[in-house]
Amino acid sequence: MYIGVGIFLIVVGAILTFALNASVDAINLGMIGWICMAAGVLAILLSLVVTNRRGVGGAGYSSRRVSHTDPATGTQVDEVEVDPRA
Repeated sequence: MYIGVGIFLIVVGAILTFALNASVDAINLGMIGWICMAAGVLAILLSLVVTNRRGVGGAGYSSRRVSHTDPATGTQVDEVEVDPRA
């Protein structure tokens, strides 16, 4: 999702910086454009890093917790399985 936002920010920033010849008092539209383009690049990079960390198919790991009572001793048993490759 952030890749689309990043592309949008880059496009808006490029328009403000290179294509717009208007001037507004107390606001430098060229600088706002450069800031938008930098934010767009940052959004795309962060999106790629987060997607790479999560993996292609999921959240980066899966876990399963099972709780039961041992019939021999009557104690509570908790089992946790974690698969970091999921």
